[in-house]
Amino acid sequence: MKLKFPLIAAFAAMLALTACGGGGSDDNDNKPVVSSPATLTFKDDTVGTGAEAVKGKRVTTQYTLWLYDDKAANFKGRQMESGNLNPFVVGGGGVIPGFDQGVTGMKVGGKRTVLIPSNLGYGASGWGPIPGNSGLVFEIVLTKVE
Repeated sequence: MKLKFPLIAAFAAMLALTACGGGGSDDNDNKPVVSSPATLTFKDDTVGTGAEAVKGKRVTTQYTLWLYDDKAANFKGRQMESGNLNPFVVGGGGVIPGFDQGVTGMKVGGKRTVLIPSNLGYGASGWGPIPGNSGLVFEIVLTKVE
């Protein structure tokens, strides 16, 4: 009978500590998932009918960029940006290699989803808000070829 109160007190203390979550930090909840596809792959969502993006041609595109997440639907993790990309020459080194390779062969009016491994993206160092070693997912619409 003498042990009843200390056991109840110990149980109550343990229950209180469990309820508070152990004092851990939620910092990881805001960090993006870092994963990368093994190779560059793409899928034409819409095949264009206009001029083709080939090496040496100047192209204009619209795009949406997500971090690659192997656990997310369509591998689209956190959306990073969207907009119109400044015109660039295919094969000219004006964009990351994966984007350059991903747009090659598209025709104006086409829409393509491109999965880019980190070594064809921003690599180990990352860039701005994009963490190092992150794979990327681009949806690209080719709007003009000159």
